[in-house]
Amino acid sequence: MTKLLIMKSKTVDDYIAAQPSELRSRLQEIRDIIRSVIPGAEEVISYQVPSYKYHGMLVGFGVHKGGYSFYTMNAEFLSTIKKELGNVKYSISTIHFDAEEPLPVALIKKITRLRIKENKERFLTKNKKQSKLK
Repeated sequence: MTKLLIMKSKTVDDYIAAQPSELRSRLQEIRDIIRSVIPGAEEVISYQVPSYKYHGMLVGFGVHKGGYSFYTMNAEFLSTIKKELGNVKYSISTIHFDAEEPLPVALIKKITRLRIKENKERFLTKNKKQSKLK
C-alpha cells in the first residue's frame, strides 16, 4: 500500500483525493452510506478527518496504515452494541477495517442511525432542561 498522506484538507473531497488510490473508492462509499442515511447532516473536516454533524458530532471516517476507519464520535457507544460487532476490530469509539475487507454496509448504516437517535435524544433533553429554566 502506498504511504498515507497526513494533510490538512479543507473539504471531504480534498481528503479523499489525497488518500492512496486503493482506498479512495472505499472512503467514497462510506461517505455515500452516511449521506444516504442522513442527507441533512453537516459535512465537515474535524481533527483532520471527514466528519458529520447532526445535533453535535455524529460519525466520521478516515484512513489508517493498512486500511480505513469508521468513527462513532462517542466513547461509550461501541460497548453498547458489542455483540453486534462480531469479529470486527474496534477500539473505544473507532471501528478498523483492513483495506481488503468487504465494507459492512448494514453495520455502518445501523451505527449511523443509532447515533442519530442518540444525538437527537440528547438534543431534546438538553432543550427541555433549558426551557424549564426560563
